[in-house]
Amino acid sequence: MGDKKIVLIVDDHPLFREGLKSLIARNAGFEVVGEAGDAHEGLKMAKKLKPHLMLIDISLPDKSGIDLTRSIRSLLPETRIMIVSMHSKIDYIAEAFQAGATGYVVKESAAGRLIQALETVSKGDYFLDSSVSHKVVKKLIELPEKEAKITDARYEALTSREQQVMRLLAEGLSTKKIAQKLFISPKTVENHRANIMGKLEVHSTIELVRYAAKLGLIDVDLWKS
Repeated sequence: MGDKKIVLIVDDHPLFREGLKSLIARNAGFEVVGEAGDAHEGLKMAKKLKPHLMLIDISLPDKSGIDLTRSIRSLLPETRIMIVSMHSKIDYIAEAFQAGATGYVVKESAAGRLIQALETVSKGDYFLDSSVSHKVVKKLIELPEKEAKITDARYEALTSREQQVMRLLAEGLSTKKIAQKLFISPKTVENHRANIMGKLEVHSTIELVRYAAKLGLIDVDLWKS
């Protein structure tokens, strides 16, 4: 393999993995040596192949890609990890870098920025596919995890379950879908919704979405209009 940087891909979509391999094949400096569709297989292959770089999706069928990143970093501290995900929410990005990732690319722009991202990360620098600056990323890494979390007083007044329900409401899920997702009754969801609205002093779903977006809990694009 010479001086090529070897790459391992972990993503549960075969067609997307093929797309990534095709992009990487165009650059002589990198070579894909393995791929996996879930975290378990990804960890197993990483131990065996000891890649220079790993491309990891956040949404894996058996475990979060962020949890996988933590595992890889503890076992293979020299391996550089880049998250390639459909998620562009600030909290996902912050958690990914705190877990040990050194790059983050949104899937929809991977075709145009993947090689640049790989080259940047392989040099030991941070790469972020967004308007968040390099300095902000470094600050996120340096902060203790508890300090990087949301500190808005009204949000902190919510219980952990209310925070969970609030995020799902802000993402546009119906009462029925939230109930199914959290294994609670629709009536309980409605009770949580009422408590959330009261504590946050908001009076409509639109206000709730705007509030969540300002905290970075959801994509700002959800309420741009």
